[in-house]
Amino acid sequence: MAERKSVVEDARGPLPTVEAFGSNEPSKPKKRNGYAIAITVLASMTSILIGYDGGVMSGAADFIQKDLKVSDVGIEVLNGMINIMSLLGAPMAGRTSDYVGRRYTIVIAGAIFLVGAFFMAFATNYAFLMAGRVVAGIGTGYALMIAPVYSAEVAPASARGFLTSFPEVFINIGVLLGYISNYGFSKLPLHLGWRCMLGLGAIPSVILAAGVMAMPESPRWLVMQGRLGEARKVLYRTSDSNQEAEERLADIKEAAGIPPESNDDVVKVVKKKSSGSGVWRELLLHPTPAVRHILIAGVGIQFFQQASGVDTVVLYSPRIFAKAGLTSTDKKLLATVAVGFSKTVCILISTFYLDRLGRRPILLASAGGMVISLMTLASALEVVDHHPDGQVTWALVVCIAMVLTFVGSFSMGLGPIAWVYSSEIYPLRLRAQGASIGVAVNRLLSGVNSMTFISLYEAITISGAFYLYASIAAASWVFFYVLLPETRGRTLEDMEVLFGSYHRWRSVAKKLQNNQREAPNSNVPRSNNDKNSSSTGPPEKRPETA
Repeated sequence: MAERKSVVEDARGPLPTVEAFGSNEPSKPKKRNGYAIAITVLASMTSILIGYDGGVMSGAADFIQKDLKVSDVGIEVLNGMINIMSLLGAPMAGRTSDYVGRRYTIVIAGAIFLVGAFFMAFATNYAFLMAGRVVAGIGTGYALMIAPVYSAEVAPASARGFLTSFPEVFINIGVLLGYISNYGFSKLPLHLGWRCMLGLGAIPSVILAAGVMAMPESPRWLVMQGRLGEARKVLYRTSDSNQEAEERLADIKEAAGIPPESNDDVVKVVKKKSSGSGVWRELLLHPTPAVRHILIAGVGIQFFQQASGVDTVVLYSPRIFAKAGLTSTDKKLLATVAVGFSKTVCILISTFYLDRLGRRPILLASAGGMVISLMTLASALEVVDHHPDGQVTWALVVCIAMVLTFVGSFSMGLGPIAWVYSSEIYPLRLRAQGASIGVAVNRLLSGVNSMTFISLYEAITISGAFYLYASIAAASWVFFYVLLPETRGRTLEDMEVLFGSYHRWRSVAKKLQNNQREAPNSNVPRSNNDKNSSSTGPPEKRPETA
């Protein structure tokens, strides 16, 4: 693709001009592609199940503990098991999605969740309940990997941040529904309430199984199978224009190693070990500088998303409120509903502004808000710890406000951007496996937090636990500022050029900006949406679609 771009010379070779990086000037919003939005919503429904499980377990755990006579350690293991088992589900999803396609992998994720929900709803003892958590955990790994990847691969570049944030939006909706379910079913008899809470998670799985039939397969997966005709039809329906569809198809063909002149509906593709040892060797053992930088960025953002303690707050918010001095069960459950509303409302900031403001500004603001709220929460809990005999009303109010601020700050930035960023930066040949590594790290940290939080705050006090999370959030801000380039407006096939210079990526961007200013008007490069038209020729007539 180098022959189609104006370049500047750099130590790493020719680089595209700043036009390819997306201008920093605010652009006029484009009309959203309704079809792309609709299928992304359907794909993202798997994420409701993830959020619902996290939200519902925060309240159900107390009822399970009383009904089944489970210890605090048993509850920690129960909460953490679903995240630990997702470590198995994520790499399985990567291989499955390369083999059967992205769409049917979403169906498999929903089916696994359905089985897990039935196991938990009809559990007669702790072991039976744990089996349900194990099954649901595998489904979690599947859903966390496949939903962002599918969304990124069907979305046009102009709306990729908007559409790829949908899985996190639905996770937040699921958390809110879980909290509401806790409050609604809390009035039922003890042995029945928590079973209804957990069993309700089966309903979205059934809806998903029916809705997936209306979804097309990922155009990138279709091209990898040599099914260019089907891929072209999908791209025409999900792109902003016919010309963009042809340009996206040309980029995907180049990334897949298909010659530009191959335009038949079905072509032969030389199969690479896209899910085997060759990919893992390129990703982990012998990566190029660009791939190594991508891996550090993708894994790092997933690490910090969980290491800052958000799942701890979601799962144990009733206990946090109890430690702050809120003793009524009804009030604790209502406070958790407020947490769910805060998460759901604040994520809309990221959803609607991610493609306008870019990833970095929102991400840095989010991490900064998390640091401030965690430090303030820890300080207020420290005050409460020093008054064990009486409620400190102002400290209780501050604790509740800071929990809401923390989850809101997380949801407006780090929550969705971790999935958007890690799903868009990997090259096509490494995308499924690279994304699965990030999911595995994310779930491992989530599981460790879920399984150790009670023990942690008993060992170093609850305020000490949140001071620890605040320091990790501060480290994440530095990591994001130094190592994560802006990716807004880039096509997925042309992402690698941003990476490889690590903390020096700003100097590369500056050279690109200088090149744009110095270039004569006649040589000003075309935008991303125009850069490939010379090689792909005029766009073909729009194919007939069902």
